[in-house]
Amino acid sequence: MQLVKVGLCAFGMSGKVFHAPFLKEHPGFFLSAIVERSREDSREKYPDATIYHSVEEMLQNADVELVVVNTPVQTHFEYVKKALEAGKNVVVEKPFTVNVAEAEQLVQLAEDKGLFLSVYQNRRFDRDYLQVQKIMSEGKLGLIKEAEIRFDRFRTEPSMKAHKENPEAAGSGSLHDLGAHLVDQAVQYFGFPEKLFADVFSMKGKEFANDYFEIILFYQNDLRVRLKSSVFTKEAHDAYAIHGEKGSFLQERSDNQENELVAGAIPAYSEDWTQPLKNPDGILNFLDENKETERIFTSSEPGNYMNYYQQIYEFIVFGYALPSPAEEVIRNMKIIDAALESAAGERVVYL
Repeated sequence: MQLVKVGLCAFGMSGKVFHAPFLKEHPGFFLSAIVERSREDSREKYPDATIYHSVEEMLQNADVELVVVNTPVQTHFEYVKKALEAGKNVVVEKPFTVNVAEAEQLVQLAEDKGLFLSVYQNRRFDRDYLQVQKIMSEGKLGLIKEAEIRFDRFRTEPSMKAHKENPEAAGSGSLHDLGAHLVDQAVQYFGFPEKLFADVFSMKGKEFANDYFEIILFYQNDLRVRLKSSVFTKEAHDAYAIHGEKGSFLQERSDNQENELVAGAIPAYSEDWTQPLKNPDGILNFLDENKETERIFTSSEPGNYMNYYQQIYEFIVFGYALPSPAEEVIRNMKIIDAALESAAGERVVYL
């Protein structure tokens, strides 16, 4: 099996949970370099990786083909640019960059260098997202007229991380964080909208970055899609509510990969590794061929973030489709930028 050497730009939560375990367990990757500025926490689990104390040092000295930029979003533009200029392919954490202009520059640079640039949209591999995709593809709901996608939390205390909580820091707040997932899922399901209206602010107070948003996406076929997130939600809502001419589908946010990884789960290669569901996580209510109502409790199939890196590997080795290419994710950035513009001006913004 062809081996792809990888360098990881940070070993914080994202490196420990979403990247390093999958790169270690996938037989086609070798995690050969890890950046830790002042510690060496990775040495115990990844003794074969060389530890560097800056991204620049790693890019200058490490023999890697692929660089994972998983640093704070405010540094994405700088580090992706440096990695591309060093001749490395790049996987960058969502939300890609802090604005469209930066994203477009990086896409052009990757194209000029003949390198690939992929955004780590891991929630495309969540069980709940995939279940909604499956139900809609079956056609039981008919023409979709309205949809709501939510990502709520109960985190009423500030995280104390300046790059996340400082309202003056570009890219801080829930809109760029959780919103990057919701916008991506809406675009994957329904395409690019015609216009939007957004409400974005901080429930914790003006001294903190936004922690609440509601975005209404308007489509030309009269479809309305609402994206919503709040950190003051103690009781969970359904994460997905899809309503069509023939029925409705409600889906819980039931994917537990992140929690299991944080607890120390090892993501097995080429097999399901997550814990099975104990109860159904969705409700499908629709009119059948005889216009009789059917109400079914559904259970989603396991998701697997390993499939993202499998697709990256297949692109490198076999030339298959690249997952979430950067030029595609620019559409998400346009929606996020427009949402901020809409909230600031309290008006509808055309896309």
